[in-house]
Amino acid sequence: MSQTQELWWASESFWRKTAIWVTAGSFVVLIFLTFDTVDQITAGSKSERVKAYSVINNRIDYVFDEKRNFQVPVIGPEEPLFGKKLTEEEAMAMVSKGKLTTQAKNCMNCHTLLGNGAYYAPDLTKSWLDPMWGSKETREQTMVNFLINPQDHLYNALGRRMPNLGITEEEARATVAFLKWMSAIDTNGFPTNFKPIDQTDAPAPAAPVVEPVVEPMAEPAAPAQQ
Repeated sequence: MSQTQELWWASESFWRKTAIWVTAGSFVVLIFLTFDTVDQITAGSKSERVKAYSVINNRIDYVFDEKRNFQVPVIGPEEPLFGKKLTEEEAMAMVSKGKLTTQAKNCMNCHTLLGNGAYYAPDLTKSWLDPMWGSKETREQTMVNFLINPQDHLYNALGRRMPNLGITEEEARATVAFLKWMSAIDTNGFPTNFKPIDQTDAPAPAAPVVEPVVEPMAEPAAPAQQ
């Protein structure tokens, strides 16, 4: 072989064609992954990681999964938000309005949602399940009241305070719907070491025992004297 003969694997033409094929193949794979990702993150998708918007009609809890070794969302019995069961279309409209509210009020300037945003204020990914709201019976209205007038609440008087953002009641209720829906997303255990609010149903109080009332027997009348 002539020393001047160019090796095939060292030729400029070979590497040019290789670069073209690798780039084209990567582009095809990227398109496939994009469509697959969109399907995986769409509400109500077949992956079941992102639940349909109507999940706000149910109780959402966060429990430890032994098999996966982290906490996962669990959809429980029916517990409609604000006591009204919504259709899928109504739930989607309400959750979407809540999402737009968090964007319009620039919540991510201070908070984190699904790992994105700032770390000045608490993460909101599972805020629907935050024990700070007290009991599950009063949580909805407490969250609405807080969003409307955060300065009126004691737990906002310490540390990093949330300002009044001029949120209306309608926007506050929609934001609560968005936060409840977001808490149902399977985030592979994020945030870690999160302790959810206690949502166990208290046992029904025992019925009081009513003692039967026993009327005293009347004494027999004395016989009439002759």
